Formats: sequence, structure tokens, C-alpha cells
Amino acid sequence: MRHKSEAQSLLKKFFSFVQTQFESHIKNFRSDNGGEFISLRSFFQDRGVVFQHSCVYTPQQNGVVERKHRHILQVARALQFHAHLRTQFWGECALTAVHIINRLPSPVLSFKTPFELLYSKPPSFSHLRVFGCLAYATNS
Repeated sequence: MRHKSEAQSLLKKFFSFVQTQFESHIKNFRSDNGGEFISLRSFFQDRGVVFQHSCVYTPQQNGVVERKHRHILQVARALQFHAHLRTQFWGECALTAVHIINRLPSPVLSFKTPFELLYSKPPSFSHLRVFGCLAYATNS
């Protein structure tokens, strides 16, 4: 997403994706009172989604999201630091951090992984490689 104006169409696509791929419905949507979501009230009402929003300028009301965001950033920073990567690879660090976190067991989820709860099977680890290692392209 490059602009906030894209949020509405992307959110509608995400709702369809969840319904089609996981045969599930989103029940609650929590926002930080951003204007891009306020205009979606009728969309939420039509689908029976509870729309919750926090008070303006109170990030402490979004505690769960803020903690998860901090967790992702800390893992991404650790990957970047350990691999001695430049800032231009920050996006790859963040994506890799989320990928790893989704495959780690959590005590909050009864020591299951988010992947396992979503797909009803344990994740495979065979595709994982050392992050930030030196690699060469070949034409073999």
C-alpha cells in the first residue's frame, strides 16, 4: 500500500480473501480512528462486523497491536544486525521476521504456531535457510 486512499479497496479484498480461502468471517475490526476506516462503517454493518476504534492520539489503547509491532521490529533489527545488511534490505528483514514469528510456537496459543492454527497442520521448516548469507548466481 503506497497511499492511505488504497486502504478501503485493500480491506474489502482482504475480507473476501479470508472468506474464500479460510471459509471464515471477520467478526471484529479495530482501528486507531483513521479516517480511511471511518467511511467503511456501512461496509462493516452490512457484514455484521463489530467496528471498534480507539481514542485519538492514544496508542496505549492499541496495546496488543503495539506489542506485536514492536516484536516484529525487534526481530527484523536483529536479523539486519546479525547479517550486517544495509538499510535498503529493511523490507526483506521485516518480511522474514513475520515469516519466522508465524512459525514459532507461542504460549498464548497453547504452544501452537499461528501457521498451525490457520492451516490446521504444523509448518514445514525445510525451506528455511540462513538469513543474509553470501550467495552466488550460477547457470547450472
